[in-house]
Amino acid sequence: MGQQEQQHLGLGTWRFVRTLPVLMIVGGVVFDALTPPMFTAAPMFAAAPLFAAPFFSWIATLLTGIAALAGVIGLHYAKRTLFEPTTYTEVITVVTVSGLALLINWVIQRSSERLASARVIAEAAQRAVLPTPAEDIGGLRVAARYEAAVADAFIGGDLFAVQETPHGVRLVVGDVRGKGLGAVETVAVAIGAFREAAEQESSLEGVTQRLERALTREANRRESLDAKETFTTAVLAEIPRGGGIVRMVNRGHPEPLMLYADGLLEGLPPTEPALPLSMGDLGSWPDRAEEYPLPPGATLLLYTDGLSEARNGAGTFYDPAVWLAGRQFVGPGELLDALLDDVRRHTGGGSFDDMALLALARPAEGGAVRRGRGP
Repeated sequence: MGQQEQQHLGLGTWRFVRTLPVLMIVGGVVFDALTPPMFTAAPMFAAAPLFAAPFFSWIATLLTGIAALAGVIGLHYAKRTLFEPTTYTEVITVVTVSGLALLINWVIQRSSERLASARVIAEAAQRAVLPTPAEDIGGLRVAARYEAAVADAFIGGDLFAVQETPHGVRLVVGDVRGKGLGAVETVAVAIGAFREAAEQESSLEGVTQRLERALTREANRRESLDAKETFTTAVLAEIPRGGGIVRMVNRGHPEPLMLYADGLLEGLPPTEPALPLSMGDLGSWPDRAEEYPLPPGATLLLYTDGLSEARNGAGTFYDPAVWLAGRQFVGPGELLDALLDDVRRHTGGGSFDDMALLALARPAEGGAVRRGRGP
């Protein structure tokens, strides 16, 4: 068993698992030695290699089977019943179950190797589609985190990207409706379209429209009705050179948060709600970027609804603004790590949706901290 599986089991449980096959054999010897001849510990000897199969190596499973067989033979030799019919039955049972345990172990090892290969491929896909952004982009400190709701999944329907362009630092955080491979394909299309448009378009509204067209084409090329109804909520932002302001277009996405250097927290909802991307058939209106101040020491936090819709056992949604208000952090990475830790405490470690977080901090400088929204 690998280190990750050991972590899932817990250190105490793992130690118990490692000793259980030995305890079963020793217990079988003690039971058989202390009970009348009509009682047998053969099931315990047979179960020992079978229990070792999913948790130990092939050699360790083989040695467990040999030890169990030696226990059966040794007991019957001591009781002078080695050549009785019941002895042959017990020996055959232990040998057969040990052989089955070795086969199970081999199958599990093959599956583990394939799973490890799949994880490597998944990690490579994540790095290709959602590469971890540099810690410093255009004079801004940047941090990103992605957590998939499905265990051992590396990428899902959430997306983020940050890029330095001739027009300043541009970024996107989004959430594709749906799960599975179709959502991952849409993420790849959205990221590709954003990276191209971010370099070429002179305005943030132009970048948004490029994504709208690209995601609409992607939805229309699909055959199933459910795939055609895919949409993407997103926030696109632009921080011009100098970093004093941030422009944003919000297409049906949770409002970003601005955390100022003194701990003041402010939500940045759009003035006019807009439909998510690729829903132009239901109605459209011109995208208008809204402008907000980004003073020295301030941190812009963008996230997907996997954060704001994380629930505890009572069904209460997590509110990041409540926990962040009044807090100060060394940098954006520390902010995201602390936020994720608090979400896990809120949910008890479980999650029902993917979660993407992106934080950009303007380095602190001398002077007072400006607050509030821009004109």
